[in-house]
Amino acid sequence: MLEKLLTEQPNPASASIDTLPTEDALRIVNAEDGKIAAAVEREIPAIARAVDAAVAAIEHGGRLFYLGAGTSGRLGVLDASECPPTFSVPPEMVQGIMAGGEAALSRATETTEDDPAIGVRDLLARGFTERDVLVGITASGRTPYVLGAVAEANRMGAVTVGLSCSPDSELARAVSIAITPLVGPEVVAGSTRMKAGTAQKLVLNMLSTGTFIRLGYVYGNLMVNVQPKNVKLVDRARRIVTQAAGVTYERAGELMAESGNSVRVAILMGKTGVGREAAERRLAAAGGRISKALE
Repeated sequence: MLEKLLTEQPNPASASIDTLPTEDALRIVNAEDGKIAAAVEREIPAIARAVDAAVAAIEHGGRLFYLGAGTSGRLGVLDASECPPTFSVPPEMVQGIMAGGEAALSRATETTEDDPAIGVRDLLARGFTERDVLVGITASGRTPYVLGAVAEANRMGAVTVGLSCSPDSELARAVSIAITPLVGPEVVAGSTRMKAGTAQKLVLNMLSTGTFIRLGYVYGNLMVNVQPKNVKLVDRARRIVTQAAGVTYERAGELMAESGNSVRVAILMGKTGVGREAAERRLAAAGGRISKALE
């Protein structure tokens, strides 16, 4: 069965890579990597549907979950762990679930990926409900751990997303939204940490970033939910207010103090001249989105 998977096929471009000088071998790797962005681009309509589903879920009290094994699981945990420092959201809002748990992040424990019941157990242990969105990640599209969790989420009536790199995979057929960047055979046959893993990372970047853009955590291209908890973040917050509101760095500091250290409130105050309470009311009515509040 495995030998028929696209991700397991030998790559003609790298058939003699072990005999080549280092630079030539690396050029083959680089050329193959160059195909990844186009494969992801073809999946943007599906990625957009997944983003919209995640936004709707979070707006109604749900959460976004990534679940996978091996490289796929590690990538999901990585993307989830980057959301709190980037967007200042609670760690519960985006969660990564990895076959084998935390120990598997640094030490491979592939045996757990063959049991669908463990996938169900791990999902339920996080309190997953029908209000949440589950993104199952597996390059092959057939990992039992992921398929078990997806089946349980489907049973609940939750939105399920499948991220795989094999055409017409079992995962793609099982989910509400299938994202399938077809990057082709790996430079080292079957080593899906390479092209498939890179494609998955790009898609996960889009999913989380797109979700928080749509939720109002970005204004223009600025992170406007920065929490100024240390010297670096205080400076970053003031620079964001300076740029977004078109005020001096000194005035940005004053606005931050007047706003209760809320970057979004400070920006709205600086651009409109209203006080803190009025700015807070506008933002609340606009769901926290500065662009909408300015209308």
